Amino acid sequence: MVRVIVDGTPVEVAAGSSALQACEAAGKEIPRFCYHERLSVAGNCRMCLVEVVRAPKPVASCGFPVSDGMEIRTDTETVRRARRAVMEFLLINHPLDCPICDQGGECDLQDQAYGYGSGISRYHEEKRAVTNKDLGPLVKTVMTRCIQCTRCVRFCTEVAGTPELGGISRGENLEISTYVEKALTSELSGNLIDICPVGALTSKPGAFQARPWEMKKADSIDVTDALGTNTVVQVRGGEVKRIVPRVNDEVNEEWLSDKGRFSVDGLKRRRLDRPWVRVHGKRQAVSWQDAFVAIAKRLEGVPGNRIGAIAGDLCDAESLTALRDLMESLGSANLDCRQDGAAYDLSDRSRYTFASGVTGIDEADALLIIGAAPRHDAPVLNARIRKRYLSLGRGKFPIGVIGPQPSDTTWSYEALGEGPDVLASLYDGSHPFCEALRTAEKPMIILGHGALVREDSLAIQAAVRHIAETTGVVKDGWNGLNILHTAASRVAALDLGFVPGQGGRSMRGMLSSGVDVLWLLGADEFPVGGISPETFVIYQGSHGDAAAARADVILPGAAWTEKDGTYVNTEGRVQQAFRAVFPPGEAREDWRIIRAFSEVIDHRLPFDTAEELRARMARINPVFVGGAPASVSQPPFAGSETIMTDRPFRLSRQSYYLTNPVSRASETMAECARVYSVPAAIAAE
Repeated sequence: MVRVIVDGTPVEVAAGSSALQACEAAGKEIPRFCYHERLSVAGNCRMCLVEVVRAPKPVASCGFPVSDGMEIRTDTETVRRARRAVMEFLLINHPLDCPICDQGGECDLQDQAYGYGSGISRYHEEKRAVTNKDLGPLVKTVMTRCIQCTRCVRFCTEVAGTPELGGISRGENLEISTYVEKALTSELSGNLIDICPVGALTSKPGAFQARPWEMKKADSIDVTDALGTNTVVQVRGGEVKRIVPRVNDEVNEEWLSDKGRFSVDGLKRRRLDRPWVRVHGKRQAVSWQDAFVAIAKRLEGVPGNRIGAIAGDLCDAESLTALRDLMESLGSANLDCRQDGAAYDLSDRSRYTFASGVTGIDEADALLIIGAAPRHDAPVLNARIRKRYLSLGRGKFPIGVIGPQPSDTTWSYEALGEGPDVLASLYDGSHPFCEALRTAEKPMIILGHGALVREDSLAIQAAVRHIAETTGVVKDGWNGLNILHTAASRVAALDLGFVPGQGGRSMRGMLSSGVDVLWLLGADEFPVGGISPETFVIYQGSHGDAAAARADVILPGAAWTEKDGTYVNTEGRVQQAFRAVFPPGEAREDWRIIRAFSEVIDHRLPFDTAEELRARMARINPVFVGGAPASVSQPPFAGSETIMTDRPFRLSRQSYYLTNPVSRASETMAECARVYSVPAAIAAE
């Protein structure tokens, strides 16, 4: 530690810290534009000037290392004059268009000009104008406002891993550009809007819709992937206007994927806002009571083993619990949350979660990826892999990949093969990459969707576990064997036992042999054409997607922004989302719909409030109150005794932007899918 004196206050900071970090440790506010805690130091805005005793002139504190005994002064007349001069230079060419700028109210330049500027300008010449750049359908540019802080350039290069922005020309002619005009290809491009300190980069879909001070805010969780990114939902006039990230260093740091940020317009399109019942082949809008009665009549005389339920990828834990208990009360063990047909080893919770935790990536020093494409499966988690890749240095973080990868990965890797046949040489220890795992202190394996949805999935998982145990991936004090989920509801459903019970059928079984009544809880990601024409289908969800078109009864539910809900991310972290707006029309929270229906059929569920329901969740699995997780039992998977085949791993051909009913309802995501076509590496069969 190094002892530094800041404005007469002694503080201790780590060796190698900057003067700016020392000042912040002492509680001093230092203005800055180019400096960002998660990016490299540029030192080009000069707004963070401070005075260091015995230094000949003010220094840029962001790039000035501290030394023992250094004395820093942050509020002298010299510092104030220097900051006023810097601000005057920054405003020379900046347009005075704050009233029409979407950054107004959240603009660092606006705030710091008021706090540190002089209030006058001695510059009377014409201002420079810069041509706006077309960066694609998500990020709007007004480049005349740009102050060349280069945050966007460093973010694209260092965090997103897509070095598409840079500076061209010099001096007053310097511009931030893609040089050759093209759309940004990163799945994290929306974060440029957050880190831009002025109004040069703003949201194109959300332009001119609301001011920050007009919006109400609610903490929430991003459900477009399984990472559980912490978000803030911002609402104006009863409509969700914006979703932005919330800082959580253990999950998402301060980043958010483009799908989670920009699919917001899908929340108001294709909505189900009233119950519907099919009568003589045509659907009719009905009351809730009539819809419940129609279901109750169809259930009369149907044995429990002829009733089934499938849960979708966006469900909260409360609705999963309610539907599970309803099916149990009807005598049905036909439950499944795996629309993709994935199989898991449910003998221990660590075997179906990201066992090392997301922050474990920051400690890993070797990585083996099997059947996963982190850039598309979880873009924010992929950014953390890149962060570790850069922090250790090129060649010091060996990454091996089994299975296809997009051609534009953000880290270098060694392609080990396309299919499970590579696992044989890893299994017996003869593969060269085994040495990289053995010599690493904290090696890691990520097993992804492409390996979990195969018929030989459990055989693959058993082989990978053996590899992990023999190479030190799993050892005392470290468990680096991780499952990367893609569905936000999956871990919670597995924790709650929303899988086939004793004698129960999986989704494939329900479709192949047929059930008389099938309850779909937001389940839209499986081929509904496989449902028997004789099956009575109940669809409960928020959007009119493919499954709603097949349904005999439609029960309008709430989207995740319209209810309080519990979600469990891929690492098994239990997180809470809060309601930001009310559901449209007659739509209701999903668990309340199921609870109300249970009374109609005289199978009243034993909870009336959200608190009682969460107590029920905790009794099923103590993990929901921070206790030790309960194991989840299920019958052996049909393929558990099979051996691994040589068939190569395949990744989803579905566009990254169209993976759930909300994003498919979004015009912005449809435009993104058009602009960013499915990469050839993924589309290849």
